[in-house]
Amino acid sequence: MRIATYNINGLNARGPVLMRWLEQTRPDVACLQELKSPQERFVQQELRDLGYEAIWHGQKSWNGVAILARAGLPVETLRGLPGDADDAQSRYLEAEVGGLTVVCLYLPNGNPAPGPKFDYKLAWFERFIRRAAELMASGKPVVLAGDYNVIPTGRDVYKPERWVDDALFRPETREAFERLKAQGWTDALRTLHPDATIYTFFDYFRNAFQRNAGLRIDHFLLSPALLPRLRAGGVDLDVRGWEKSSDHAPVWIELD
Repeated sequence: MRIATYNINGLNARGPVLMRWLEQTRPDVACLQELKSPQERFVQQELRDLGYEAIWHGQKSWNGVAILARAGLPVETLRGLPGDADDAQSRYLEAEVGGLTVVCLYLPNGNPAPGPKFDYKLAWFERFIRRAAELMASGKPVVLAGDYNVIPTGRDVYKPERWVDDALFRPETREAFERLKAQGWTDALRTLHPDATIYTFFDYFRNAFQRNAGLRIDHFLLSPALLPRLRAGGVDLDVRGWEKSSDHAPVWIELD
């Protein structure tokens, strides 16, 4: 089973790139972030034409997440994180797919930091950590996939000294990520490639992609039941080089 996560940076602008990538790589499950599209304008029929059923949580102009599956409609189990009734941002979707619990998340960016946006990021992170603890306690096979907007360590970013004050790399952000992992989650890509330089995001400016000046902020965290089934994983870097592509590259893992 191949599971992918891809921050598409806008269905409107990147729809053709998304469809081309799905047609070429055919992941069994795909988690999408930053749809930037209202609920009623999701590309459901186009995805069905490629063999995918989907659930999605849209939002006009911002955010938005979706879970796609080739083996039938994902069975939605949670839409939005509990813990803040006033939070209207579309950043979290959870479903049962092919015997797995699949979480698709788009954690807040948090910049500028410090400030209200960073406070929201950390508060959202705490709610996510609480939900992740519940999923871990269930004992089910669970995948937490998405754009975390977290650079875990200095080896996950080109020139880390330039990012020390950024919300993605601040100590509070990395500490929250470590507390999340300490529940028992495995960082799939780093486990598979412990010493490799892996980037999943490249800014549009300063020829970042051409210079391989990127960040690793799109992650798969696996529950203990899935670790023995982990076989491969990587980044579809070529997609980042396509015309009108997202600033993120698709990331994937393969499970037995």
